[in-house]
Amino acid sequence: MANDIAKSALDLRVARAMPTSDERVKGAPMDHDLDQIPELALDWYRAGKGAVVATVAQTWGSAPRAVGSQMVVSGDGQMQGSVSGGCVEGAVVAEAMATIDTGAARMLDFGVSDDEAFAVGLACGGRIKVWVEPVGRALSVDILERLVAARAARRAVAYVVNTETGARSLEYADEQISDDMAARFRGDQSGLDGARFTHVHNPPLRLIVIGAVHIAQVLLPMARLAGYDPIVVDPRSAFAAEARFPGETIVDDWPDDALTTLGLDTRTAVVTLTHDPKLDDPALKAALQSDVFYLGALGSTRTHTKRAARLAKAGFDAPTIARIHAPVGLDIGARNPAEIAVSVLAEITQRLRKG
Repeated sequence: MANDIAKSALDLRVARAMPTSDERVKGAPMDHDLDQIPELALDWYRAGKGAVVATVAQTWGSAPRAVGSQMVVSGDGQMQGSVSGGCVEGAVVAEAMATIDTGAARMLDFGVSDDEAFAVGLACGGRIKVWVEPVGRALSVDILERLVAARAARRAVAYVVNTETGARSLEYADEQISDDMAARFRGDQSGLDGARFTHVHNPPLRLIVIGAVHIAQVLLPMARLAGYDPIVVDPRSAFAAEARFPGETIVDDWPDDALTTLGLDTRTAVVTLTHDPKLDDPALKAALQSDVFYLGALGSTRTHTKRAARLAKAGFDAPTIARIHAPVGLDIGARNPAEIAVSVLAEITQRLRKG
């Protein structure tokens, strides 16, 4: 039946579900992106608009949006986010608005044919399950507020719901959890196991670059495209200028102070690019005392040997110093700043995904 709804709702998706640019400005603050659905749902609920959160719980075959992808629907049919790239959004909006009246959560099951997928610009079809729950009814405001608070504090949290009984809870990565849940956090893996749906909310990945140099000018936009929140740190105003890094986050402070303020965790990568020990070494010392998942430093093998000697003199042992990837980046024969940036991002990705 859900698949029939998807067919009949295709025009509804275009005419009713998709807000105009004016509606987006009015109903969805511009700082809400596709990864801020819980925050927007809470905002809409508090504003009296009503809110329903829809989450991809399971996929088969071709699926343009991964498990855990979300959209939020208001009581007047506005929406933000995506669960399928366009195939079933209209049907989800219609079902979501119905749950505002009933207050009951629902698991929707959609089969999308190749023809339907092609009509909205996708190569082929597939099948998805979407978990739909109204805020303030099935999904309590208390749980949503605690989820949003954990996300704001960069605290890894998983929202767990039994889709049959309606039991809901939050589990935090920094508390005692099962091995299975720990593996889900490490792998960024949301999923449906029987009636138990686990939605992992890891903090956004960050890349902190020390040194507003030419390589950084290329690396930051590359990192953003790869899903990172990039930040460049450099106390030198001539280097850390808005004109050289338009639209990027710039911290014009000394690296050790900046890293202390920003905070370092297992979802953060740090790369030093200045070649200047006065800037690189304090950053390396701060990062080596943290749980960053990647730490890289620009410089030749000889430069790094000297760097390692300075760090050893400062009290760091050999295994700790060995955490530094130096020379930074995969050895792909990179010659210019853009190629070096590619090699750096590739090595960060390798470390993130393969350990």
